[in-house]
Amino acid sequence: MSLKNCHNFDDFRKLAKKKLPSPIFHYIDGGSDDETTLRRNTESFNDCDLVPNILASVGKPDLSITLFGKKIEMPIFLSPAAMQRLYHHEGDLASARAAEKFGTFYSMSSMGNNTIEEVSEISNGPKLFQLYVHKDRSISDDLIDRAKNSGFDAMCLTVDTLVAGNREKDHRTGFTTPPKLTLQSLMSFAIRPEWVFNYFTHKKFELSNVKKKTDKGTNISKSVIEYINEQYDPAMNWKDAEYCVKKWNGPFALKGVMSVEDAKRAIDIGCTAIMISNHGGRQLDGSRSPFDQVKAISDAVGDKLEIILDGGVRRGTHVLKALAAGATACSFGKMFLFSLAAGGQQGVEHLLKNMHDEINRNMVLMGCKNLKELNSSKLIYRK
Repeated sequence: MSLKNCHNFDDFRKLAKKKLPSPIFHYIDGGSDDETTLRRNTESFNDCDLVPNILASVGKPDLSITLFGKKIEMPIFLSPAAMQRLYHHEGDLASARAAEKFGTFYSMSSMGNNTIEEVSEISNGPKLFQLYVHKDRSISDDLIDRAKNSGFDAMCLTVDTLVAGNREKDHRTGFTTPPKLTLQSLMSFAIRPEWVFNYFTHKKFELSNVKKKTDKGTNISKSVIEYINEQYDPAMNWKDAEYCVKKWNGPFALKGVMSVEDAKRAIDIGCTAIMISNHGGRQLDGSRSPFDQVKAISDAVGDKLEIILDGGVRRGTHVLKALAAGATACSFGKMFLFSLAAGGQQGVEHLLKNMHDEINRNMVLMGCKNLKELNSSKLIYRK
């Protein structure tokens, strides 16, 4: 199997599974507890149907939107994802280059394996930085200042990871950061010699953006769960979020909003956008999916801020449904991480081309000349 045979999510997932050691594959693949919410994130798109119009003289649809003050070429972008060095040795650099080529946002996690400055040097495309509030507030302040000085266009603050979700696959596979060989995982690494070679012959695994502030997760073997529970502040509140908004003083999204009430409060503290997200079903199992909530939130506040649906997107039709329900754009993580593992920068580019082609083709089939024509009249919800 090769990249040219990857036509959809399942294809990228299968190829990534062939290339990654089991603990790392399952870290991408898994969710929390019974993974009910993980499954629901995608299944929820099946609760409504698209309603096309015919003879609309569409021609070539305009797929561009303005998000965070930047024009992007399609209404989907890469979600912030930690530790991309684990999935491919070029990590964030590969993702950033691919996103720039397709004219859309690359998002950098606080837990990236490249520095903010390194990414800024290799990409002139639109860039979003994702922040976590640490117990040591000087870490958060430093990240905001460096992202601003490096020309990042927007910031999002993730607020749904005050403690780590119960990701049982990680317990079973012995996933740690950095990876360490145990009796449990040794065979999985041994049968992936290409991954092992690239891991040990390229840039050292480290949390590059915080290594000068803390050695947790960098110089000692720590699971990502332990890092989150030790470093992130579970007492974070609305005042802390407002402080970050004001310190950034630019386009700012709150990531992890799932209720109308919280969307309204995001406006009150100065956010220009929200990311409706349950962290890919990796935190609170049994919660609603982003698509379950997008219509209600859009009806309440859609004229006051940008709404990004984050999670569960697998198809171009999912993007069209999200936009018709009231979203401004969509972002995705799991699918692009599988494409990164499958083929590095080339893999992410292949995925973005697939998604662009799907959205374009389905816009023609919907009879829509531009994305603004996607509205509630284009959806019928099943009873």
